[in-house]
Amino acid sequence: MRNAPEPVPPARPPLAELLTQVARGDERAFEDIYDRISPAVYGLIRRILRDPAQSQEVAQEVLVEVWRSACRYDEHRGSAHAWIMTLAHRRAVDRVRSEQAESDRQARAAASANATPYDQVSEEATSRLESERVQRCLQTLTELQRQSVTLAYYGGHTYREVAKLLSAPLGTVKTRMRDGLIRLRDCLGVEW
Repeated sequence: MRNAPEPVPPARPPLAELLTQVARGDERAFEDIYDRISPAVYGLIRRILRDPAQSQEVAQEVLVEVWRSACRYDEHRGSAHAWIMTLAHRRAVDRVRSEQAESDRQARAAASANATPYDQVSEEATSRLESERVQRCLQTLTELQRQSVTLAYYGGHTYREVAKLLSAPLGTVKTRMRDGLIRLRDCLGVEW
């Protein structure tokens, strides 16, 4: 007795035909597309995202998009398989960009949260107090020392210019300034 020939499974319709049926709301056609294409969609997305949970989520989004937008498929522009895989690739890349943008936002937020806020009022108060302290210490200098230091440090003049402005010898001006700066240092409590 010979074995009976095995029945030949019916030929599966091409994906393009199934997409046309899905566009008309055929759920069985969508089930067939899902069974045939979901492993390839997941595999492509998994290679891009690397995270299994996110890959499953994005694959599900792509297949829902296939269901909703099957009417936009144009067989003259490419194969149904390529169209679906393009949807998958774009969605995966969008997810990578979205995750990167979120990561960048969080990094900027963390950096700004850790930055010490600039306290302008405190800076101005400190500066004013230091200025008053310097003014008090300048009052402890002799008139000649105060004039020499003021012209040089507040006026921006050189030793020669100070000597000319005060009609004093250059050596005298240098000595006045050195002595005046030593007295200022001691008054301000600055250590070398």
